[in-house]
Amino acid sequence: MEARLTLEDGRTFPCRSFTGPGEASGEVVFNTSMTGYQEVLTDPSYSGQMVTMTYPLVGNYGVNADDVESARIQVAAFLVKEYQPFHSNFRATQSLADYLKGQGVLGVEGLDTRALTRHIRNGGAMRAIISTKDLDPESLKRRANQIPSMVGMDLARDVSTRRTYRWTGGQPEILDDDTRMDTTIWRQRGDRPAVVAIDFGLKYNIGRCLERAGFEVLVVPATTDASAIMAMAPDGLFLSNGPGDPEPVVYGIETTRELLGRLPIFGICLGNQILGLALGGRTYKLKFGHRGANQPVKNLDTGRVEITSQNHGFAVDMESLGRDAVEVTHINLNDNTVEGIRHRRLPAFAVQYHPEASPGPHDAAYLFDQFRSMMKIA
Repeated sequence: MEARLTLEDGRTFPCRSFTGPGEASGEVVFNTSMTGYQEVLTDPSYSGQMVTMTYPLVGNYGVNADDVESARIQVAAFLVKEYQPFHSNFRATQSLADYLKGQGVLGVEGLDTRALTRHIRNGGAMRAIISTKDLDPESLKRRANQIPSMVGMDLARDVSTRRTYRWTGGQPEILDDDTRMDTTIWRQRGDRPAVVAIDFGLKYNIGRCLERAGFEVLVVPATTDASAIMAMAPDGLFLSNGPGDPEPVVYGIETTRELLGRLPIFGICLGNQILGLALGGRTYKLKFGHRGANQPVKNLDTGRVEITSQNHGFAVDMESLGRDAVEVTHINLNDNTVEGIRHRRLPAFAVQYHPEASPGPHDAAYLFDQFRSMMKIA
């Protein structure tokens, strides 16, 4: 089915839908991963975005019920060069097309993803609209320019869990409404460090990695305040990844600021930006972001280079943070942006990339053990 993708600057790309008729809009970004498209589709950090894969053939191994990072598809649309309808993998339970159609998400192929990626690299991530119904470039351009900008948009509130849940046995376990949110909530107190994870768009594999590192994990909504967290008396606080601009997430920033020095804190992705803002810094939007499973990051403590998985469009401005209180621990070797920060006196650190990367790489998995070492219990 014929379709058109039109960016806010008027650049138009012909393509065709492999999921039937429909329209979608949002910010267009690209991901350089060669595999892991199901993890990309279900990553809450992609909320409000249409994702194009730079790898040219997508869909060849189908999808399954296990390789998800949230309860549903999060992307606004999925853009590929060539869709493979005949999947082949012993774990597959359905095709990519059926998976997208089942959740009402538009998928298109036959799009010149190389040209689109080059255009975004030159002009920056842009708002766009894709349609099988309206094929007029001028009409699509006007509509694309009416889409709200990602800057100033609080999407974390939209993707966060509405109910508190445990992470146990590799799965979320929703708590009953009458559960007491105090120190009695922990089942393994004394055996495992108790961690409250604030869900700004938490990926499931973060829960798996925290549990694997020996924590008892309780996931709470993004708007949970500091007093509610301290009522449970956890041993540590985790700040999750998430979508959108970090600066409008004022509730998360204020909660983090109140808990600095009271709990050990570890943040990932949006959690890194929220920690930076809580420490008095600023953030800014990157030209086209970092999205892929092959981003080189240098650990300034060890001098080692880690190949990392990333998905973010904003970064911490280190010049806005006092160097006497906060230090840079990691930098991106492609553009020298900040990839990790640490407070010099308080037990708080964060990284901009994803050490829990699923399907990989796993060069930075040591950070979960580093978090545990900050806590008072063994």
